[in-house]
Amino acid sequence: MRQRRSILNSGEGSDPMSVVSNLFDVAMVFAVALMVALVSRYNMTEMFSQEDFTMVKNPGKDNMEIITKEGEKINRYTPSENNDASGNKGKRVGVAYELENGDIIYVPE
Repeated sequence: MRQRRSILNSGEGSDPMSVVSNLFDVAMVFAVALMVALVSRYNMTEMFSQEDFTMVKNPGKDNMEIITKEGEKINRYTPSENNDASGNKGKRVGVAYELENGDIIYVPE
């Protein structure tokens, strides 16, 4: 009978650190799944492609941003009323409208 008990108790349950390593694995799987879900939800798959693109975030609002990707370089442009020496600021000068046939019309303010 003693031999049977020693066989049952000699498993992985004697190592208290095995629980921590299992929790770490679960947390890493959850983090990767969360990142994939966020990328697909916010349509950010263009960031991982090889193609160049331009994206306008919050168009027409005060916190509008223009994000461009050229090769491996990603640029962010934030328009504002104050221009500084870095050249990363600007102001709104008009509105562009895209028609149903694909033509774009620019209307200066």
